[in-house]
Amino acid sequence: MIFRHWAIGGTALAIGLAMAVGSEAAPAGGAGVASLAPQIIAEVDADYPRLDGLYKDIHAHPELGFQEKRTAALLAAEMRHLGFTVTEGVGGTGVVAIFHNGAGPMVLVRTELDALPMQERTGLPYASVAKAQWNRRETYVAHSCGHDSHMAIWTGTAKALLALKSRWSGTLMFIGQPAEETVGGAKAMLADGLYTRFGGKPDYAFGLHVGPGPAGEISYRAGAISSTSDSLEITFVGRGAHGSTPSLAIDPIVMAARFVEDVQTVISREKDPAAFGVVTVGGIQAGTVGNIIPDHAQLKGTIRSYDEGVRQRIIEGVRRTANGVAVIAGAPAPTVTIESGGMAVVNDAALTARTAVVLKAALGSRVHEDPRPGAASEDFSEFVNAGVPGLFLGLGGVDPARIAAARLNGETVPANHSPFFAPTPEPTIKAGVEAMVLTIINVMPPVRP
Repeated sequence: MIFRHWAIGGTALAIGLAMAVGSEAAPAGGAGVASLAPQIIAEVDADYPRLDGLYKDIHAHPELGFQEKRTAALLAAEMRHLGFTVTEGVGGTGVVAIFHNGAGPMVLVRTELDALPMQERTGLPYASVAKAQWNRRETYVAHSCGHDSHMAIWTGTAKALLALKSRWSGTLMFIGQPAEETVGGAKAMLADGLYTRFGGKPDYAFGLHVGPGPAGEISYRAGAISSTSDSLEITFVGRGAHGSTPSLAIDPIVMAARFVEDVQTVISREKDPAAFGVVTVGGIQAGTVGNIIPDHAQLKGTIRSYDEGVRQRIIEGVRRTANGVAVIAGAPAPTVTIESGGMAVVNDAALTARTAVVLKAALGSRVHEDPRPGAASEDFSEFVNAGVPGLFLGLGGVDPARIAAARLNGETVPANHSPFFAPTPEPTIKAGVEAMVLTIINVMPPVRP
């Protein structure tokens, strides 16, 4: 998943300042938490060699969704060493680590465990050469998603919070979630009792995602920050024949090609031009050799949207277009399967406002706002849609000099899911830990004498 920079506007910042300074609901006070920044930075600097080694180990040994046994065991061991009570195997390969530090809110902090079925081409000395079975075939596996950075940040955040445990009280629920890329791991953990087995529903939920922005910069936004995703699969049924006698066939490849073009009019002509909506066909499987017209063609794709009304209009348009293409060809009705994936992540407005004040006070110009949501999807939404106020931060991961050089040459830097995507470990990991620690302590009351 890819995240850009985002944040809240001036009005929300003003609201957040009022909350942090004048409201009893703000446990530690924005200024008080921001003053911890030098101590947090010192803790992270001292811990960084360990985090760098952990990051490179995970990067070199990626695992696919619900196969993350080595990764889960590694993180579980790290958290046990810190003093957390750890449960493995939640929702398949998920990890739950709990730390009680007196009375106060329960705070969920999430990282993802899985990687992508693709080959890395970064040329890094710790690049992945791992392979695994995926959909009954062998594939390369790579952390081109950025989840390796997230895991290092997650463990670094836990260690720094424990070093500062005299400054906050409450319960930490650190979760390592499997299968984010297939949008199934969050649901699996919740179905396995995440909010019933470990002390109840948390009071807040936090996460972050690295992307192709300048390394070490933090971004955030109130409201929707990602899209809703729906998977699309269509099978067109034709009639096979020799390639030299197409008149004897009903060509499903032609139907598939017509659909790919015609469905884009749903986007360009049937929805509000100002409303976000995307239909992308990412895969077509049909035929075996060049001189045989096959009897079926299968398309796979994705639908992305923010608004539920737009989503339903696109889905209806996809179905109608697929059936219309078959009617034109004189073919049977196609099989159209649309399955819901991750719902849009919506940052809680009050929580975002409160956090904005602290991050800007502590980190200054490294904190930026983005007025628009990102187009990718993310199943962190499952944790907050269960009724938990949440905040999902963005984190830049690319060397600013590399970004500047790319702009000068009219190029773009590799982003998430590119085989060349490779966040710069430092300062990316350090910045992620600093931001997460500040964000979490900001909702935890100070320890009472």
